[in-house]
Amino acid sequence: MLTVSLAVLCALLTLVLLFQRPGIWVVLLALVILWGVCMVMFRYKLRRWMAQWVCGGTFEKSKTRFSLEQLSQPAALLSGETVLWYNEQFRVRILGGVDVLTSRVQKVLPGLDLQQCRQQSGQLLTFSDGAWSAHSSTVPGDAESMTLLVLNEETALRRIEAEYKASRPGYLVFLVDGYDDVFGDMLDSERARLLEGINRILEDMIGRGNGFLRRVASGRYIAVVEERQMEQFANRGYDVLDKIRALDPSVNLSLSIGIGRGAKTLREAQDMAVQALDMAQGRGGDQAAEMTPDGFTFYGGVSHGVEKRSKVRSRFVADQLVKLIKEADHVVIMGHRMSDLDAIGSAEGVLRICKICDVPAVIAVRRDATLAGSLIDALCAAGQRDDFIDPKDALPIISKHTLCIVVDTYQVGLVESKEILEKCGKVAVIDHHRKGVGYIEKPALVCHEPYSSSASELVTELLQYVGERDDKPNRVEAEGLLSGIMLDTQDFTLHTGVRTFEAAAALRRYGAETERVRQLFDVTMVEYNAKSALVEAAKMYRNCAISVGSEVPPEARVAVAQAANDLLRIQGVDASFVAVQAGSGMNISARSLGAVNVQVIMESLGGGGHQTMAAAQLRHITAQAARARIETAIDNYYASQKKSAVEDNKH
Repeated sequence: MLTVSLAVLCALLTLVLLFQRPGIWVVLLALVILWGVCMVMFRYKLRRWMAQWVCGGTFEKSKTRFSLEQLSQPAALLSGETVLWYNEQFRVRILGGVDVLTSRVQKVLPGLDLQQCRQQSGQLLTFSDGAWSAHSSTVPGDAESMTLLVLNEETALRRIEAEYKASRPGYLVFLVDGYDDVFGDMLDSERARLLEGINRILEDMIGRGNGFLRRVASGRYIAVVEERQMEQFANRGYDVLDKIRALDPSVNLSLSIGIGRGAKTLREAQDMAVQALDMAQGRGGDQAAEMTPDGFTFYGGVSHGVEKRSKVRSRFVADQLVKLIKEADHVVIMGHRMSDLDAIGSAEGVLRICKICDVPAVIAVRRDATLAGSLIDALCAAGQRDDFIDPKDALPIISKHTLCIVVDTYQVGLVESKEILEKCGKVAVIDHHRKGVGYIEKPALVCHEPYSSSASELVTELLQYVGERDDKPNRVEAEGLLSGIMLDTQDFTLHTGVRTFEAAAALRRYGAETERVRQLFDVTMVEYNAKSALVEAAKMYRNCAISVGSEVPPEARVAVAQAANDLLRIQGVDASFVAVQAGSGMNISARSLGAVNVQVIMESLGGGGHQTMAAAQLRHITAQAARARIETAIDNYYASQKKSAVEDNKH
């Protein structure tokens, strides 16, 4: 304040003299410069004298000096946020021998937060080529509080900590997708060439660090590497997936990777890697699933699932399912919320298996919240009204010996009733969607085939291995299963394989009539008008049709999915996204022709589904903001695809 006052006074005096005698401006300029130099020297001498007096040996009667000067750690005394005193350790190790008495402490120690320093953990500061832990204790005063600041050097400790974290082991499991199907009919020389290429790529990947790689079975490898190398793999997006795919474009060769990171022990990391590999396989393969204590992260997943030609697994699953059903006192079957034709059709097929096993079973479904009302009405008209029950009414009949069979979904948050899932003693899952976070854990039986077109296709295969020749579904049940297949394949145009048509042929033999199945897809005038309005509101964005509309009537909810399907018929549309208001949020239904993986796009918005059929729910968002988020998710998807294409060209 003294310096500022003098400076203002001198400036005013200089201006007055300039007005009175303009010719002496040179002399005035020299005097101003001389005055500035003198002030700087005076402040330097004054601060140095004060530091010597307060912090030096002449301040002999200071209790502060005698109590704190001998500390081995740097210490300082603050008045408010002003440096009032510091010991020799602070002056030498923190200030580098420079005196900064009466300066603000934030200027001396950039980033210092006295409130954080008062906490038990203190504050970590980085300066003077080292790491320091700062702790403080404050005593309130009448004018200003007094604070004692003590610093402890942790440079060596932090380096050891960083090295410890960087050297933590991570576990990787590599699995060649569909190994037997890919290499089964291949010439020995061709098989050897591709396997040698896979070995070379994996050895080059792991050999860059201190880890090791071992082949433990045909097409299966394990590796243990350090965390620093794991970080490099993640930053490169696990480009080994692209390298494996580029080995021979004429062969459908791909790799699935399960990664366990951040585990406390190596055994725990192995368990996490195996679980992550199961997740990668459940999502269709050709991707890396990374599991940490915070959850899953996925890389890749740009190719389609590979259909397995062998039906050995279907026969095995059918035998195990029959065994579980016969061990249960009751069976409760349910699909996902807002059940569709695939969920109800596959549920009715599973119910037929329970009837063959002579075990009482019901389908838990909310009749007022389903998209398959036409199929339920047809089954009720055929005398099967007792097959259906409200989820709340099913709870009293459930015991520890009750089996719950979940169809057409693998996620806990999407089932018709979480209470049924938690109350039943055992759970079995039959689903075709790619696996996502939040899946049902530790089921007694899993029939999960992401290459399959629908859950109805899977159930149709299981029915062929259950019971005698005459124990087959009736005509209405067969038509329900066929309607589920037709729904998810959009009349056999998307995501179909040889086994899809084999299942349809089996249902035709059971008496399913395509004319009656087509009638299950008929819509009311309200549904048709709602669908037309959504199609009309669509706008193009990067080969994608996006339609954002207001809330549709409850009886016309099926129009959302139908509008998404109809938009795919427009020339130049690779994917469609239809979003409608639902309370304070938005429900999004996404469809594609296969060129765009809508599952990845919907997962970025908190949803999931299949490569050609997915959905998501956005809470507390406006229609305009929902459109912006969809467009951003599409941009991010195309950016990741472009990156993968660049990597493929490099290799």
